[in-house]
Amino acid sequence: MNKKLSKNKDKIYIFDTTLRDGEQSAGASMSVEDKLKIAEILDDMRVDIVEAGFPFASKGDYESVKRISQVLKNSIVCGLARAQYSDIDIAGEAMKNSKRFRIHTFISTSDLHMKYKLKMNKNDVLEAIKKSIQRASKFTDDIEWSPEDASRTNIDFLYKTIQLAIESGASTINIPDTVGYSIPSEFGNLICGIKNNVSNIDKATISVHCHNDLGLAVSNSLSAIVDGARQVECTINGIGERAGNAALEEIVMCLKTRDDFLNFYTDIDATKIIKASNIVAATTGFNVQPNKAIVGKNAFAHESGIHQDGMLKHSDTYEIMKPESVGLSSSELVLGKHSGRHAFKVKLNELGFNLNESELKLVFKKFKDLADKKKQIFEEDIYALMDEQSVSNQNLIQLVDLKVSCGNKLKASAKINLIVFEKKLSAESLGEGPIDAIFKSIKKLVPNESQLILYQVNALTKGVDAQADVSVRLEENGITVLGHGKDIDTMVASAKSYISALNKLINKRERISKSSVKWSKVSDIIDKHAI
Repeated sequence: MNKKLSKNKDKIYIFDTTLRDGEQSAGASMSVEDKLKIAEILDDMRVDIVEAGFPFASKGDYESVKRISQVLKNSIVCGLARAQYSDIDIAGEAMKNSKRFRIHTFISTSDLHMKYKLKMNKNDVLEAIKKSIQRASKFTDDIEWSPEDASRTNIDFLYKTIQLAIESGASTINIPDTVGYSIPSEFGNLICGIKNNVSNIDKATISVHCHNDLGLAVSNSLSAIVDGARQVECTINGIGERAGNAALEEIVMCLKTRDDFLNFYTDIDATKIIKASNIVAATTGFNVQPNKAIVGKNAFAHESGIHQDGMLKHSDTYEIMKPESVGLSSSELVLGKHSGRHAFKVKLNELGFNLNESELKLVFKKFKDLADKKKQIFEEDIYALMDEQSVSNQNLIQLVDLKVSCGNKLKASAKINLIVFEKKLSAESLGEGPIDAIFKSIKKLVPNESQLILYQVNALTKGVDAQADVSVRLEENGITVLGHGKDIDTMVASAKSYISALNKLINKRERISKSSVKWSKVSDIIDKHAI
């Protein structure tokens, strides 16, 4: 690998193939509307070339390429075509009304592919290269050519095909590692060899298209860049055939973050990466693994006490890039069994709890005991701990008694008596069921804008007289609370649970309004719901 870099930064063109190769992921088929939605965010990100599809493959693909080519404002639209006139003509027809378009044609060049897949000899392949590129020239002068399975192609024959492709009119030569076979040093040397042995290579841009079968797609792409490639083909979230493609977000952020070594730049608006990732994940149904670089849920999450302490002091201690640079609002300090006292105390302060050292020591021990049983600690868990310590959450609302009527031929009704701020109040409501009627009655006496997002019943003991443990989660204006209620009667337990949640909601409102201003600077890097 040639590590000697130029003094001036070179641009790396980003060629996104999410809509073509990405769709080849098993189960990732997209509708025309799906593709349009993704194309719009890619265009907004300033992706240089968007490979919209393979027009000849199906009516849907043709329509997708046609419609995408009409809406792109910043990006060049590209259509894939085999080295056949029918493919090329359809691609040209699909994109004829676009501002700028590229035809990307290809044919296999490895001995393995020529013998078993194409059943063609070398002369046949050379003839197909010449004719297909000349055919594409009738539609556009922006032609990209790929020798499929280039990384396993006889090197002298590869040089010959590339030279012929450029002579025939190709302006971009794409080198695919079709089956993800190469390793970085090998792939970098391949690019060096092309630069040094193809006499007319200066008339074309070298591109690379790497697959991830050995987990080396991004590494191979970066190695190729250092050794002379100036276009990278990649996909959002790294989706694609088999193990996928080089991930766009990783390529872009590698170049951005390590510009001290990688003397290159892209025009990509990286702040839209998370948005693009979420759209692609939602559209394809392929969820991003939590530890995925850049866009995974845990990419900017910190649980270790040592890491959290460092983050609270200076984020650069454990983050090599800012979450804002990829479109996230903040980092996340996750409270779990590895968290330390510092992060725990900071979160208590944010919730409005100011404890002395002895109180903190006691509550922190309970927190660690709980963290050994739970993967992640939420705000509700901390409130529960504080409730146990009797340092918060006065029962401003109390249940006096409850009467419920229901049956298969009766509209459910509930009459409830509560003490609300030391006043005894009564209300009665009808509901779709007894629980609905109970909650409506309570809401009459304690008006609130909360939404019920969880109702769960568990039996604490065995038998028909088992005690019910009811959990209720409410959300109001970004505040989430969890209430619990226990009783032999499930209806009573439900009422207790809802009232418990309302008590916590009232107390939490007060704490938020009274929270220290000092915390505001730190809160920018703490998630407000799951910590």
